Amino acid sequence: MKIPPVSDPHVAETFRSYSPGIRKKLMALRALIFESAAQTDGIGEIVETLKWGQPSYLTVKPKSGATIRIGVHGEGYAMFVHCSTTLVATYRELYGRELKCEGKRAVIFTMQDDLPTDVMRHCVALALTYHQRKRAA
Repeated sequence: MKIPPVSDPHVAETFRSYSPGIRKKLMALRALIFESAAQTDGIGEIVETLKWGQPSYLTVKPKSGATIRIGVHGEGYAMFVHCSTTLVATYRELYGRELKCEGKRAVIFTMQDDLPTDVMRHCVALALTYHQRKRAA
């Protein structure tokens, strides 16, 4: 799958504002989000925008999932989801040994961490289908 270029000028400026090391890590996470969305049934169109000053990814047609945000976290970076969801609890239950989760809203990584692509691809798919699964339950 070809990853779309950053088309929103505000998102592009935000990525440019990051140090090269953080930018590289976040762009890899961004690519994983688009790849996971393309490989997961029922997700549909993904929109990239800024929310709370962070690149954010949300489903629009259909509105199948929770918004994912990515950004700097301390000396590293993170993937954030809305704290009112059960997503981080699910990530912790499924991948507690592979992931470092914080509270109800974040999966955090240090700069030294290799992105666990298979695990994160599943976590992204769970986020982008969150509302779809809740409606089906």
